[in-house]
Amino acid sequence: MSVFGRFSDAFSNANVPNMAHGPETALLVLLLAFVLGHVVAWVYVWTHTGLSYSQAFTASLVVIPVIVALIMLLLVDNIVTAFGLLAVFAVVRFRNVLKDTRDTTFILWAIVQGMAVGTLLLGTAVLGALVVAAVFVYLRITSFGARHRYDVVLSLTAASDQQSKQALQEVLHRHSGRMQLASQRHLDESREDLSYRLLLRDPSRSRELLEELETTQGVDHVSLYHREDESEM
Repeated sequence: MSVFGRFSDAFSNANVPNMAHGPETALLVLLLAFVLGHVVAWVYVWTHTGLSYSQAFTASLVVIPVIVALIMLLLVDNIVTAFGLLAVFAVVRFRNVLKDTRDTTFILWAIVQGMAVGTLLLGTAVLGALVVAAVFVYLRITSFGARHRYDVVLSLTAASDQQSKQALQEVLHRHSGRMQLASQRHLDESREDLSYRLLLRDPSRSRELLEELETTQGVDHVSLYHREDESEM
């Protein structure tokens, strides 16, 4: 038998939907749901980026699989309980709105893990947790979907005469491999407000660029914003 075959049999044998539903089974199911909830939560913490992190949300990812697994155990061969549960959910209103699609994905993952464990598909639950966790780790390591076209956004006010423009362009070309004029607004006949997107030759030397621009003739009100400082819309 191949390695894949033995691997598949090991997880298939862990699926025991016909196991007797006693206290020992319930304890096993809830403990496994608790462990897999930790897997979901730790993957969320490790792969999270941005400013919207919530400890309460992370804790809920641990609890949700346990609650869902308990619900699935209660619904086994009990149509009265199933209708009663539907009535409860019809009365209770959940008003918390998730603004991040990624958070919704983790909620769905936690629910599915609880369902798999609660229906005693233990092997499928563990395998699913490992595969989905691997997918999220891959997305985190590769920064999949990111568009890294520039490092910083540069905002400044410059004189509109040819000499000042040339001095500004020389500094920008010296520090950036690619630049894009994002906006240009004339303040008066001699001054204009400029905004650039820059891909720096060495992002660690952005401070040097800022200091050099501040000493360049005809340039003032210089501001530099790193790509990480921008909010994703």
